Amino acid sequence: MRPAAHEFPAYYEQYVDQVEADDVMLVLEAQRQEVVNLIGTLHDDTARYRYEDGKWSIKEVFGHLLDAERIFGTRALCIARGDTQPLPGFDENSYVTNAAFDERPLDSIIDEWFLIRDANLRLFASFSNEDLSRIGIANGKSITPRAIIWTIAGHTVHHLRILRERYIV
Repeated sequence: MRPAAHEFPAYYEQYVDQVEADDVMLVLEAQRQEVVNLIGTLHDDTARYRYEDGKWSIKEVFGHLLDAERIFGTRALCIARGDTQPLPGFDENSYVTNAAFDERPLDSIIDEWFLIRDANLRLFASFSNEDLSRIGIANGKSITPRAIIWTIAGHTVHHLRILRERYIV
């Protein structure tokens, strides 16, 4: 079930709206194959490509997806388990800069993303309707695990589209 507007901050609407299907779990699963298809022709050197100065490299985009997958999955877990502590935000640009993704092999980044995605798929499948509807605070805003799951899917759609359109992957 798609999250209602009151379940997430308005900023995340841009990601939730990227998910066209009704079953977000099928979208998350299908994105695994989409990533395989996108990286099929890439090598470590070509994955350092930036379409413009100051933009992330292809490796950094995938690294950002990895970091976001991990952080959003943790947020969903905490809120679903009833944690009432406000969860911190994160500065994606700082994370990318400090991670040095361009120094890592591309397959290492992708393999780690697959591990986190698979773990998140299992976690999300274990949530009850009550778990999905709990409201928590992340980055100073109210959000439900259901909305976080849809945000992960839409955020991935967004960045994979950028890779196809701007990086010609």
